Amino acid sequence: MTVKPGKTMVTRIIVVMVALILSLSLVSSASLFNIMVIKGEKYQNYASEQQLYDSLVTAPRGDIYDRNMQILATSSPAWTVYITPNGIKRLKSADKAEEVKKTIASGLSEILELDYDTVYGYTEKNSYYVIVKKKVEKAVADKIRQFILDNKSLELVKYIGLDETTKRYYPNEHLASVVLGFVGSDDQGLAGIESYYDNDLTGIAGRVVAAKNAAGADMRFSYEKVEEAVKGKSLVLTLDSYVQYTAEKYLEAAIAENKIAERGAAVVMNVNTGAILAMAVKGDFDPNEPFTLSAEDQAKVDAAEGDEEKSKLKSELMNRQWRNKAVSDTMEPGSVFKVVTASIAIEENLINNNSTFFCNGHATVAGQSYHCHKVGGHGSQNLMQAISNSCNPAFITIGQLVGVSTFSKYFKAFGLTEKTGIDLPGEATSTYHKEDKMGPVELASSSFGQTFNVTPMQLISAVSAAVNGGYLVQPHLVEKKLDSDGKVVETSSTSYKRQVVSASTSATMRTLMQYVSENGAKNALVAGYNIGAKTGTSQKVSKILATGDKALYIGSCATVAPIENPEIAVYVMLDEPKGDKYYGGLISAPVNSQIMSDILPYLG
Repeated sequence: MTVKPGKTMVTRIIVVMVALILSLSLVSSASLFNIMVIKGEKYQNYASEQQLYDSLVTAPRGDIYDRNMQILATSSPAWTVYITPNGIKRLKSADKAEEVKKTIASGLSEILELDYDTVYGYTEKNSYYVIVKKKVEKAVADKIRQFILDNKSLELVKYIGLDETTKRYYPNEHLASVVLGFVGSDDQGLAGIESYYDNDLTGIAGRVVAAKNAAGADMRFSYEKVEEAVKGKSLVLTLDSYVQYTAEKYLEAAIAENKIAERGAAVVMNVNTGAILAMAVKGDFDPNEPFTLSAEDQAKVDAAEGDEEKSKLKSELMNRQWRNKAVSDTMEPGSVFKVVTASIAIEENLINNNSTFFCNGHATVAGQSYHCHKVGGHGSQNLMQAISNSCNPAFITIGQLVGVSTFSKYFKAFGLTEKTGIDLPGEATSTYHKEDKMGPVELASSSFGQTFNVTPMQLISAVSAAVNGGYLVQPHLVEKKLDSDGKVVETSSTSYKRQVVSASTSATMRTLMQYVSENGAKNALVAGYNIGAKTGTSQKVSKILATGDKALYIGSCATVAPIENPEIAVYVMLDEPKGDKYYGGLISAPVNSQIMSDILPYLG
């Protein structure tokens, strides 16, 4: 006979079963909560690491051309070498994992010229992407590909990768290096045009999202999304490679011949448009290897005592070779500035070509004595003779006629109290006597170009204004910007800041400067062309006072051609000649002549 359970028994069984189900549910829920919430991010990242690989595609940097579309800077293919340590860690055999790590360390250290222990350390990292070296060229990348093929049994293709990127290349090496600048390892502009126009030159990075397996290798026929990179804008400069080469060639020779201690600069500018055709500074550097010093400078570093001193000196010398002396250094302009002083006095109808000035070899202003370079004096002389003789006492007299207020007004109008605004980084600020701080002594010394400092770029702009009809123009280096398809998207136009002097005054200044070239600055003459010139020899007063060395000079010269209808101005300065000559007419004027003699027939 079958005995049926009573109601009480049934109830108990149901209660036990419900309790058991609830307990199991709670355990499952807790475990699920732990996985999804507490450890959810960890597992999600772990899964993503094994499935998707998100990689940025470097955008090609825009190119830089000269005015004739000759390439000055471009980007060539390069590769980033990386490894996947976490892929190695997932190997089931510890011995095989160790063999893979040692093989990678041995092979890559040899090919990439890196330390073995450093590369081995990379294989130990907890990551699916560790960069071993950036910017390797095709020949090196090919060696790595062959190395992977030679070790097929270890399946190195799963653990070594090559990401294509770009490397900046300057085909002309030193040419215009201080203008062009250079880029860092991340392709960011660090100096010169590369820095100033970095936002334009930098493209828009692309992106590749691809499926990966647990070892970090591509999963073929799986998900892949590609966003193409967009090349940055290209720049067409006003520089002319031939004019630049010519300026650098003769400047470098003059620096060597005259034993120039603090480098030199030469600027060639269109006086009517402000376009810079050449901006040369020597010594400079190779932007392909910007952190490499010249042999001479490296020898100085090697001779220094102690690591700290070596490091400090190397940093100073690298910064010096990168520094654009034409825009980032200031100097006392010396007698080249007499072009400005004469322009002011002529514009104010205070003097003319028939004005006479007497020089007995010295002048005294408020107890301060000034000497003429001609000890016995020039005697009586007209304006043409005074500027050709570069007579300081005569120009002190002219400065006194002008007066502090008028002098200060024109000094500002000629752009000498403000940066030129040229499209380069690091432009220096001039230092000068403010009107309320300028007394008779300061006016006297300023009238012949001493006791204030301006940049070479400011000075050539002021001289250009004196001869081009009286207009201060905006100097510039970039003529056009091109999009990634090579189409012009922006063009620079001639910009006049203001008219400083009248056309009549400017015509008089052209006559005066031609007279100087034919009588006082004959070393600047150019066969077959009428030119205007003014030389200068300035003392480096601040450094003389600081060091006690009185033989610290800057020799300079400004020339303009053709003087009857000026188009081109050339300014050359040589800083601290240590040879047997230091006058601007002897060391700089010949450089002006050489540059002009070569470029005028070329420019037509």
